[in-house]
Amino acid sequence: MLIDPDAFEACFSAWAQSFAEAFDREVVAIDGKTVRRSFDRSRTQGPLHLVSAWASEQGLSLGQREVDGKSNEITAIPALLETLSLKNCIVTLDAMGCQKTIAGQILDQCADYLLVLKANHSKAFLAVKECCERHCFARDATAKPVFDAFDDSHGRLVRRRVFVCPEAADLKALDTWSGLRTVLAVETIRSVTGSGKVEAEIRYFLSSCGDDAKVLVQAIRRHWTIENGLHWVLDVTFREDDSRVRDRTAARNLAILRKIAINLMGRDRTPRISMRARRKQAAWNDEYMLALLTG
Repeated sequence: MLIDPDAFEACFSAWAQSFAEAFDREVVAIDGKTVRRSFDRSRTQGPLHLVSAWASEQGLSLGQREVDGKSNEITAIPALLETLSLKNCIVTLDAMGCQKTIAGQILDQCADYLLVLKANHSKAFLAVKECCERHCFARDATAKPVFDAFDDSHGRLVRRRVFVCPEAADLKALDTWSGLRTVLAVETIRSVTGSGKVEAEIRYFLSSCGDDAKVLVQAIRRHWTIENGLHWVLDVTFREDDSRVRDRTAARNLAILRKIAINLMGRDRTPRISMRARRKQAAWNDEYMLALLTG
């Protein structure tokens, strides 16, 4: 008999938050991932797509919700947020989650939002882009970056500049966004070592945060820990994308079990021991496994 995945997901969210430390300005990243080989052509069933919540500072998976095959993440994100205790957190979402109703729900749950604004909101995006180009990037612009740093790791040289544009927050195109306080423009100039190619990109963010701009800069970077700390581990260590479990209920439940394992093994703070090594040690050493389960 298969466990009801809705009930299992609700229990998982409650359990994950029960042993988490106090969420004081924790960055909770929301993002989606597809279990690529869970499709079933005989049933005309596409692969399972899940939206997950990740506490970036503590390295905890907080919950998941299935995205309906006939819908998209916009309907799954509110259901996931309802299961989370978000008071005083900063919730980060990519362009898919940049919706006024979602922003309002985050505020109702006593948290702040930090959302990527892209061309899917054409009027707001164009208005913000024009305003930031005039006040932040033009030759005679008076705004100074609140963050300007170089990063030469991973075989590339990257310069990141972050601007706060207070003029953009007062734009008429944004006056229906609840609680909006800050608009940020993030410029990334990237050069891959030895390639001779230089790429430049500017992204725009909407936020209800009244914190210092450095807090928002840090939150933007921490959002991507959901890729490195959760999605990458699921794919590489747990080989989730190779799973051929086609039954939708079983696939959802197994996805929860993998996240439970990540949370438990993440409690071992021993340096220089990979997640894969911890899995093996737990299988070989009953005392270590018991310490993970009870610690």
